[in-house]
Amino acid sequence: MSLYSKRGVSAQKEEVHAATQKLDKGLYEKAFCKIYPDVLVGDADWANVMHADGAGTKSILAYLYWKETGDASVWRGIAQDAIVMNLDDLLCVGIYDQLAFSSTIDRNKTVIPAEVLSEVINGSQEFFDTMRKFGIDITYMGGETADVGDVVRTIAVNGTMTARWPRKKLITNEKIRPGNVIVGLASFGKTNYESAYNSGLASNGLTSARHDVLKKEYGKKYPETFEPGLPEDVVYIGPHGMTDIIDVDGVQTTIGKLLLSPTRTFAPVMKVLLEEHFEAINGLIHCSGGGQTKCMKYVPEQVKIVKDNLFTPPVIFDIIQKASGADAREMYQVFNMGTRLEIYTNEKDATAIIDVATALGVDAQVIGRVEASEKQALEIHTGSETILF
Repeated sequence: MSLYSKRGVSAQKEEVHAATQKLDKGLYEKAFCKIYPDVLVGDADWANVMHADGAGTKSILAYLYWKETGDASVWRGIAQDAIVMNLDDLLCVGIYDQLAFSSTIDRNKTVIPAEVLSEVINGSQEFFDTMRKFGIDITYMGGETADVGDVVRTIAVNGTMTARWPRKKLITNEKIRPGNVIVGLASFGKTNYESAYNSGLASNGLTSARHDVLKKEYGKKYPETFEPGLPEDVVYIGPHGMTDIIDVDGVQTTIGKLLLSPTRTFAPVMKVLLEEHFEAINGLIHCSGGGQTKCMKYVPEQVKIVKDNLFTPPVIFDIIQKASGADAREMYQVFNMGTRLEIYTNEKDATAIIDVATALGVDAQVIGRVEASEKQALEIHTGSETILF
């Protein structure tokens, strides 16, 4: 059993998928988000989408960093994580504007004071203000903040995002076909709309990242940050402290800041692409839970996805792999490994798509292709080995 599984989490969410397999899959079975008829207004030419997600256990990393440094501003990044995990999923069905967001914050009041709530709420509004500068309108419609210390050990930051959208402007992945190429957008670096270097980690696999990278002392100092029933040998077993200094491309930062880089949104890039290159986009995949294997849920059955030119994983993934001893197969199943958004397109359109991304400071390149196959398959080239799924 992998360390990931021993900690009570699953990158593939097998039990969740089993529990929901009988639910209505919406209008388009392969669409990245569930799409429904326009139940709000009843217009046959429109559709409704509602999506719920959150920052997950990344909030525990923020808690550790805040307790160790006193820097409460780290919670603003958690607000962004909760929003972007919703927003960038909706981007993958073609929705980028006229969105509504409602937050859900569950806290243990004995350890999470009002100061933290203020940073999360104000951080949410700060992110919406930034997006509005790029023409992406998200209305912050309040939400629920509950003191539930009997349920939550520290804090859980989640949200729900919804929109009405014209059906003719939806991306449903049904057009993905052999001969397509895949343009990948990088999760790391510094875009024109970010204020600091982004490690690329986003908000998936943080249970592993936290326990594998950070020192045992955190478990002793902050027992509220982990499930007490976990075996001792999987709790905070790493070599690093949150404030350990590390050099990234000649710039000094800390382990904590790398782990807590806010999840990058690709909304400014996708707004341009969806407005100016809509017909060139055959499919969109957000490499979130399930990492580089996420595509397998949304591509057609009789295709083989070959990813043979992925970005070289940034330093944070090397740190996690060395600390955990995980093999490449598990790393690529859990983490995005530096490539977080996949755009399925025609070869002739790839350059134009890449140019839009790079103009906004997002690294982009053709990372692979779609081939015909008797059954659905995935082939990942890491540079040193080939992994088959």
